[in-house]
Amino acid sequence: MKYQLESGWLSDVRRVPSPHCNSRPEGEAVDLLVIHSISLPPGEYGGPYIDALFLGQLDSDAHPYFAEIAGLQVSAHILIDRNGSVTQYVPLDRRAWHAGQSEFCGRCNCNDFSIGIELEGLDTDTYTDAQYESLAEVTAAIMDAYPLITRDTITGHSDIAPGRKLDPGPGFDWQRYRDILDRVLEARA
Repeated sequence: MKYQLESGWLSDVRRVPSPHCNSRPEGEAVDLLVIHSISLPPGEYGGPYIDALFLGQLDSDAHPYFAEIAGLQVSAHILIDRNGSVTQYVPLDRRAWHAGQSEFCGRCNCNDFSIGIELEGLDTDTYTDAQYESLAEVTAAIMDAYPLITRDTITGHSDIAPGRKLDPGPGFDWQRYRDILDRVLEARA
């Protein structure tokens, strides 16, 4: 077991608490996992900008694109960078602001009942071996803690916000991810 959950936080990950979160609605069960992609600036990897965005500290003068998004109040629960390193911004029992206007199986406001994982990448890029491995390990830990999340309730941002979002995109190999997840879940059983 690579990761375990302790008071909403994964063990052995980098923690950068974001102010962009709040309580979930009373009695709302967490039963959805949403996979996203992000890179800041678009197409560039590494650097401090994803942290800065999720902390509300993005310098709009640091890159022309940032003028468009500075001031956004967004976050994700977890980020997996290109090397497979995991950063957590929001405890899993709290509502991160990752999905925006969204719907899953007739239910709106997916932030209320979901966990959001960002993969550092573009929707047109492929993802790294390390990212798939870490994503599967993190997913397994989440599924242990939130048994209502199943293979059928793991989806992409594009699926809950069609026409508005494209991530994780065609570069994300869903079958590969599911195969690795099956291996990890079997090893944890």
